[in-house]
Amino acid sequence: MARKLAILSSVPMILSLLGAVPATAEPTEASDAIRARDDRIANLESTLATVVDELARLREQVAVPEEAELVSSYGLGPAASKIYGIQRGLSIGGYGEGNYRTFVDDKDSGDLDRADFLRLVLYFGYKFTEKIVFNSEIEFEHGTSSNMNNGGGAGSISVEFATLDFLLHEKVNARAGLLLVPMGFINEIHEPPFFYGVQRPNVEQTILPSTWRENGAGIFGNLTEELEYRVYAVTGFNASQFSDAGIRGGRQNGNRALAEDWGGVVRLDWRPDWLEGFLLGGSFYLGEADQDFKVGGVDVAETSLWIGEVHLQYQNGPFHARALAAYSDVSNAGDLNVSLGRAANRPIAGAMFGAYAEVAYDVWSLFFEGFEKKLAPFFRVEYVDTQREIPDGFVANRNNTYWLYTPGLQFHPHPNVVLKLEYRNFDPHEGERPDEVAVGMGFAF
Repeated sequence: MARKLAILSSVPMILSLLGAVPATAEPTEASDAIRARDDRIANLESTLATVVDELARLREQVAVPEEAELVSSYGLGPAASKIYGIQRGLSIGGYGEGNYRTFVDDKDSGDLDRADFLRLVLYFGYKFTEKIVFNSEIEFEHGTSSNMNNGGGAGSISVEFATLDFLLHEKVNARAGLLLVPMGFINEIHEPPFFYGVQRPNVEQTILPSTWRENGAGIFGNLTEELEYRVYAVTGFNASQFSDAGIRGGRQNGNRALAEDWGGVVRLDWRPDWLEGFLLGGSFYLGEADQDFKVGGVDVAETSLWIGEVHLQYQNGPFHARALAAYSDVSNAGDLNVSLGRAANRPIAGAMFGAYAEVAYDVWSLFFEGFEKKLAPFFRVEYVDTQREIPDGFVANRNNTYWLYTPGLQFHPHPNVVLKLEYRNFDPHEGERPDEVAVGMGFAF
């Protein structure tokens, strides 16, 4: 019995050594100590949970990706789409690209080799609620906004797009602000890791004047799981800036845009479930373009412009193929040329046409392990004709009608980083254009 009593008397000391109850504590005091300890643990657990939640919220606000790959949403480029992947708050992204171009036979053509940090872009987005999203693209071009007297002209700082999206329903959402016009492949998705070549296809710079943005508003969404659409009303072109090289100069870019004439654009894209990686789509633009504008006190002749394009893409594993054809029509081109005093041999055409096709194949996996990297030879062939139909009394400038062949190589050491090499061979209908060799780099985040 005495041995048992000795053992029982030592229990408080053992518990004290284990940190459970003070050795000298009475039963009531021990219960109070246990409750105090449990309260402290509960408070610590609550504080820790709050810290974890706050870290997760901050992670979402700065849009730190869980995976390396960026994904396109609502027709925008992958880096521009980051804001749609967070719950609420701020998102920051961007891209940049630079290149070096050298000309073959440049001594005869007068062209000079150039090294250009072409652009640095920052995306800023803010998600007010699940349904109200602001998104924007700020672009710094050619390294500086000043003119360095090097024959290349000044750089610029521009708002490429700035929109408020109202995400109402999968089938119908609204967008307003400075919009990227949804035509072709490049105008909306122009981040360098996501197109082939150092330079963008000429067809999508002349017939489709990328990057093309205008003030406006519209709706977008998915009619079905396979069919996506966008329909916008936007400020029209200023036809006084059209030329024999195309309509590119007539973009107003949201800068105190003349709004006497407006245009509308509709786009449809079909991605069938039964053929993964396949895309077939098209878009159509129609608008007046004279804007009641005067040049030298003379009214610009009344004119309108329509542009139509169809596009096709197929991506399956390492294989990529893409094709696009675009046609534009300028009404009353003869009177427009006269009112603008255009030279007889450099007229604005009544019709313009362009098309291109490209293929690429990623050979990295054939030689090396590690599928995050890509090494893709590619080839693109283009036909550009900004002088397709010429009004009576004018002569076409056939130097602006040409074939362009571009073989190249593209290496991705990371999905969002790219190094590029290309050779551009021009074959104009008349005259000569020097060929070009270019190397470039680009990134998106």
